[in-house]
Amino acid sequence: MAADGPGAATIGAISARLKAPSGSIYHRFASRDVLLGRLWLSKAAFFQNRFAEALVHPDAAVAGLEAALSLPRSVRADFAGARIMLLHRRDDFLAEDWPVDMAEEAARLRQQVNAAMKGMARRLFARASTEALRLTTFAILDVPFAAVHRHVAANEIPPLYVDQLIAEAYQALIASTRTGIGKSGRKQDPN
Repeated sequence: MAADGPGAATIGAISARLKAPSGSIYHRFASRDVLLGRLWLSKAAFFQNRFAEALVHPDAAVAGLEAALSLPRSVRADFAGARIMLLHRRDDFLAEDWPVDMAEEAARLRQQVNAAMKGMARRLFARASTEALRLTTFAILDVPFAAVHRHVAANEIPPLYVDQLIAEAYQALIASTRTGIGKSGRKQDPN
């Protein structure tokens, strides 16, 4: 899947790659959809757990930066997983008839990110207004994704200087607006 995408991950191809009979795969996974879903969930959990661990720092600005840097670090720690997570849509791995426990886990992961972004917006800007939430998401999720995606798509591990670029962008975005977000949630005119 990491090399050729979810469409190439047939039970026959997986069986050949593992040098295991397809019956043993079906013994462990009820269907190809369940196998793909379990893979997606495990990779999503890996990336999100590292992201969540970064958010525990008591200083909000440092926590946000560490969370932003968790993506390139996680990509380097699990490059095949990064290709699965960053080059394909979640829908490529999700079947409508997933078992209840898998559907619940996918929903939990989605809620975890949403809650983390709202929490960080509150920590950074003392509110989770639409503007604060958008800025937080852009600085912590969107910038790191853009920085590593090009490398992952080219099948190369992001170089270490990407971390510095992410840090500089994060600091510029957060520091310049952190004190300027007013009670209305809009950036205030300094005059």
